[in-house]
Amino acid sequence: MSELSELKNILGPMRIPFLLLTPACVLLGAGTAVRTSEHVSILYVILGFIGALSAHISVNSLNEYFDFKSGLDFKTRRTPFSGGSGTLPENPKMARHALGTGLITFGITALIGIFFLIIRGLLILPLGLVGLLIVFFYTDWFTRHPLLCLIAPGLGFGPLMVMGADFVLTGGYSLTAFIASLVPFFLVSNLLLLNQFPDIEADREVGRKHLPIIVGARVSSLIYGAFLLLAYASIIFGVFFEILPQFTLLGLLTIPIAVAAFHAAYRYGEDIKKLIPYMGLNVIIVILTPVLVATGLFIG
Repeated sequence: MSELSELKNILGPMRIPFLLLTPACVLLGAGTAVRTSEHVSILYVILGFIGALSAHISVNSLNEYFDFKSGLDFKTRRTPFSGGSGTLPENPKMARHALGTGLITFGITALIGIFFLIIRGLLILPLGLVGLLIVFFYTDWFTRHPLLCLIAPGLGFGPLMVMGADFVLTGGYSLTAFIASLVPFFLVSNLLLLNQFPDIEADREVGRKHLPIIVGARVSSLIYGAFLLLAYASIIFGVFFEILPQFTLLGLLTIPIAVAAFHAAYRYGEDIKKLIPYMGLNVIIVILTPVLVATGLFIG
């Protein structure tokens, strides 16, 4: 095996391209902290980012491991945006490495959480505990409960990550951070929702019970559209009530992309080949919108 192939097998379960979501959400939390605090520690920004990135790597790696063990990876129709990396079905001996990666990064997240618990106090504990529970139990438990499966990803990258980043930088909770966190809450929930469309049959076979399985692609596409509306409504609400600065309306610039993505989800929900390009647009929406809102916070 070449060094390049070995490196690909090591990094595969981490799903490196999808890790871009973490800096986008941490940036949003840093933006709300700068908005409400006179001093922000760069060291705490770096530590918070490492903790958040480790959590993301952990949930990805554990998901790869458990999906391989359940046999799901051998049933899914993999796309560039769903169905896992394909690393473990092609190289089963890497399963233990994926598990080890997931557990080590889980431990790193927990240690950084303990550091901030000591520095900032017990009020951060609920965010940390819920976050760790989602990371560890998402694949085997949350995916078997439709509502929890829908909101858990958004909860992890929205209120938990954004408000968590804000808290470690300011030492408290703020309405600004909460309203801002609703943007990735709805968008990241949508990311996983749309990515479940190609895997409906395969997921059903291994006992998953997410919304596309329960209500079908057409109804799920309407929920997808509602969550898009709620994400943008959160920005407008925040600006209208002067919780967010006016420049955060930059986040609305992705609305045309969102309209195209919703139309495709509604029309091509059961035609995955035609849906795939719009799954890519959805990724752009999910990453770019929080970055634009964060930019507005730094400017505003």
